[in-house]
Amino acid sequence: MANGQELKQAVQLSNPPTAPALHPTQKLSLKSSAAVVYDQASGEILYGKNSQLVHPIASISKLMTAMVVLDAKLDPNEVISVTDEEVDYLRNTGSRLHVGASLTRDEMLRLALMSSENRAAAALSRAYPGGREAFVRGMNEKAQSLGLQGTRFADPTGLSSTNVSTAEDLAALVAHAHTYAKIREYSTTRQHETEVAGRKLAFHNTNGLVSNPGWGIGLSKTGFINEAGRCLVMQAQLAGRAVIIVLLDSWGKNTRSADALRVRQWLEAAAGGKAVPASRTSPRRAAVQKVASQKVLTQKAQAGRTVAQKPRRDLSASRPAPSAT
Repeated sequence: MANGQELKQAVQLSNPPTAPALHPTQKLSLKSSAAVVYDQASGEILYGKNSQLVHPIASISKLMTAMVVLDAKLDPNEVISVTDEEVDYLRNTGSRLHVGASLTRDEMLRLALMSSENRAAAALSRAYPGGREAFVRGMNEKAQSLGLQGTRFADPTGLSSTNVSTAEDLAALVAHAHTYAKIREYSTTRQHETEVAGRKLAFHNTNGLVSNPGWGIGLSKTGFINEAGRCLVMQAQLAGRAVIIVLLDSWGKNTRSADALRVRQWLEAAAGGKAVPASRTSPRRAAVQKVASQKVLTQKAQAGRTVAQKPRRDLSASRPAPSAT
């Protein structure tokens, strides 16, 4: 797993603006099973919850997919066609990119990051020198080079539950991914229209928060498979500072967005500014979230799910629905 020094190196690479030291006094309670709030300016983990537990990460994997593609410096204008190899026979997820659809490598990358298009990510890996096997090997080598010891990849989409990481590892991964201009741009694009087989198709970002300019989101990626729950990672400017938020295994449909709002309120309060009012969440949505949370608690109690835990280390140095999104 990424240690304090590796997180600080990620800070230096992403070069966020400096901000005064933050000293939260209020308790932060999140519904996600594992989480990290990371201050890029100070290199400090402000909040951690089960931050070293190893979890499936679903489509958060596509951030690594994008880095491997961009590191290879392949022709962004090369046309790649979707083949039967990109069809998901594991979970039978659908796609608007039918077999035979052709897009440039750059468009495939955009759709993989923005709308979490599985066939786009899979096609990118097949078109990599050496094919998909070499691509996945490159993903794991990149993870090792970043010091992500709790991170493993088996496929480029995240449909495999053996794509795993920890909240702390993902904080470092996001910090590194944030240094790529195209990842920043494509992962935060609200919507994009592209032509597929002579037909215009509109794709939308899987994270609705990018449509809210008040969040200052500089990178975003969602993920979901049954084994992973709903996941969200973001880099954003909140409370006058650059932070990375990692939320893993959120079971309610709106829990990850609600947790992100809780983090924002917590940071605003700690910075002495005006916290985002809870009324930003409508009464109807709040009621839905409450019912969903109660249902989740019942489901988890029945399922008795467990995850493997790594030994806790000293952090003082760094002071299944059938889709993947």
